[in-house]
Amino acid sequence: MFLILFFILLVAWLLGFLAFHIAGALIHLLLIVAVICLIVHFVRRASGG
Repeated sequence: MFLILFFILLVAWLLGFLAFHIAGALIHLLLIVAVICLIVHFVRRASGG
């Protein structure tokens, strides 16, 4: 689930960064959330959950 969320947020970040350069802070927050989701995904997988 977190991996799917990561890819959705990553695509949204790329589209927002390329298309709407005005909302820079919000777009970078999307990237941070996407990276956190990716980290949580791998941590849960490593711990057996």
